[in-house]
Amino acid sequence: MKRAIMINPQDNTAIAFNDIEAGEYVSIITASGEVNREIAAQQIIPFGHKIALAAINKGETVLKYGEVIGLATQLINKGGHVHVHNVESALLPGPG
Repeated sequence: MKRAIMINPQDNTAIAFNDIEAGEYVSIITASGEVNREIAAQQIIPFGHKIALAAINKGETVLKYGEVIGLATQLINKGGHVHVHNVESALLPGPG
């Protein structure tokens, strides 16, 4: 089974340890190595990219390492690919 790591319990994303195909189940592990849950990938998630652990609505914060890393620019479904195509910086101004 494919795996992704959730560093902080508050995170709504996890980082893929492998390339993940749409429909594959992913074991979400904690920083201590325990399996937290399993979710189905809704899209291809490349190695090192993020998978949504729950639905993230447009405008909601994206959390990684317990920190806000951006805002969702569209609905990201649970199991969806979280990356620059659907997240903008919460710190830097957007395109003007």
